[in-house]
Amino acid sequence: MFAEQMFDIERLKRQKNAVILAHNYQILPIQGVADFVGDSFELSMAAKDVDADIILFCGVDFMAETAAILNPDKKVLIPSTEAICPMAMQIDAEMVKKAKEKYNAPFVAYVNTHAETKAVADVCCTSANVAKVVENLDAERVLLGPDANLAWYAAEKTGKEVIAVPQYGNCCVHQSFTAKDVLTAREKHPDATIIVHPECRPEVQKLADFVGSTSQMVRFVEQNDAEKVIIGTEIGLIERLRQQSDKTILPLKESVCRAMKRNTMDGVVKALVEERNVVRVDEKIAERARRAIERMFELC
Repeated sequence: MFAEQMFDIERLKRQKNAVILAHNYQILPIQGVADFVGDSFELSMAAKDVDADIILFCGVDFMAETAAILNPDKKVLIPSTEAICPMAMQIDAEMVKKAKEKYNAPFVAYVNTHAETKAVADVCCTSANVAKVVENLDAERVLLGPDANLAWYAAEKTGKEVIAVPQYGNCCVHQSFTAKDVLTAREKHPDATIIVHPECRPEVQKLADFVGSTSQMVRFVEQNDAEKVIIGTEIGLIERLRQQSDKTILPLKESVCRAMKRNTMDGVVKALVEERNVVRVDEKIAERARRAIERMFELC
């Protein structure tokens, strides 16, 4: 079905010296044409080291912004301008400033934020490195946003006081998983290992056998002896792992990120052909945001 588009995309990548970065939640055909597939931290690292004229970022808006911030001399494109992360909309620069004034504490901006928010933060983090970032900050009280469940996870891992900003920020995909889902899965599949994302509710994390980012989930499936794994995250990762692994991979519950699915193979082709949907970040904002992102790399 996608064979002709895949051929066209590979030709266009060579012709335009372009690379495609794709998040684990993208549809499988997009993952198939990507030069690198990973989670937010892995993609940030890959974006930092890209040797190309064009980066086509198959993810949501804040991810493409991060690539543009790290590559001011490259053209960064996104297949769909409608791929907007709902969680990134839950916080803005003014909320960060007010929280820092109120608590006199460093602010850790989850990478799932827009450039203006990163620009006023002290450091960024991803779900893969949040515990390390918080642990390595010289402060016992830390602010973190916008995901409150991730803030809880960081506090559990580090023993520090981690204040969520906003108090109830969350990812709709991971917030959909409940403790009942985990208990039901255990009853139906007593021989299975259950792993979930740190954006899940605290009660879901407590009941799971392992909590980690999508890249950590991939490594868990590859390296753990478990033959049946139930995964609490977006369906795109589960589809990828089913292709890659001989193990039985089941969703805790089918949960779809509609923003991620805004990117299509047609959109990838059109973005490369027309070099459209260029991601632009104000230079002054990008400079400040870049400092917060680079501090993340330093702390990790």
